[in-house]
Amino acid sequence: MKKTSTRLADGRELIYYDSRDDVVRDAVDERPLPQVTTASEIRHDRLLGDSVAVASHRQGRTYHPPADECPLCPSREGRLSEIPAADYDVAVFENRFPSLAGSTGRCEVVCFASDHHASFADLTEEQVALVLEAWTDRTAELSALPDVEQVFCFENRGAEIGVTLGHPHGQIYAYPFVTPRTERMLASATEHAERTGGRNLFDDVVADELADGSRVVLEGEHWVAFVPYAAHWPYEVHLYPRRRVPDLLALDEDARTEFPQLYLEVLRRFDRIFGAGEPPTPYIAAWHQAPVRAPHRDGFALHLELFTIRRTPGKLKFLAGSESGMNVFINDVPPEAAAQRLREVAST
Repeated sequence: MKKTSTRLADGRELIYYDSRDDVVRDAVDERPLPQVTTASEIRHDRLLGDSVAVASHRQGRTYHPPADECPLCPSREGRLSEIPAADYDVAVFENRFPSLAGSTGRCEVVCFASDHHASFADLTEEQVALVLEAWTDRTAELSALPDVEQVFCFENRGAEIGVTLGHPHGQIYAYPFVTPRTERMLASATEHAERTGGRNLFDDVVADELADGSRVVLEGEHWVAFVPYAAHWPYEVHLYPRRRVPDLLALDEDARTEFPQLYLEVLRRFDRIFGAGEPPTPYIAAWHQAPVRAPHRDGFALHLELFTIRRTPGKLKFLAGSESGMNVFINDVPPEAAAQRLREVAST
């Protein structure tokens, strides 16, 4: 992998990740961009104990542009984009409309491929391996920033999820605090260790799923994918490395090598859940990593959670009263049935 860091016209960082070492990245951003101005702030909710990012400047961000005006495509004559080069493998840049900025964190965009009409599931294993390297490198760089407490790599796919750009891309949020979901996992892990004489909660969850087997979707030598026992979403898969590690940086070479094959298979099954002729399945793919400075962070287990809000063809799972008002999820699809369907649509 070759990494090249440069700057866009307004001073934001742009990083190219290339599979070949002989690629030269010297294209200059020729757009007359004004300096980025943000109004991001973090407000603490005293009742719930969590934090909310208020970012009013995001109201003016790019919204569903036509394909020939996509800001994530390579630049060409007469159409300059966020990527000055005429082609690229993987590109990462600071978001022009960040939810978090300055002392309140950092937001980056990860472009998985230069092909506007591709999706992550269309990538080759070599391309996915390069994306994994980019995720890992950004985790290392962002974790080193003094105000960052947690790094979150994720992908939103599909208009139903709220995606405003159709180009295959994801994002990375570097939070200045530990997220509420991670704090709950850490608290549950601590309670489990105290109750069981020091056992690791994540290890026990994976072991229990493997022993039961009814919710296991896919197994590799170094990774396992399953629908969790208490899945919140109609179709939800958790992907764990068999050797527990706290973050992407700690993955060994065997796990890195196997990941692209297994993850691509899971994504392609997601697109086949609802049958032939149905549109691509909208989803969120979220990497959960240990907070940067959490005590006993080695007890946390890196894993990826993939889920869709589509519950059946043409119908979505909405977060209504119970979910939005009380954070109590009601799942219409039994996890065992979801796992069975995901096994049925395996690649032949």
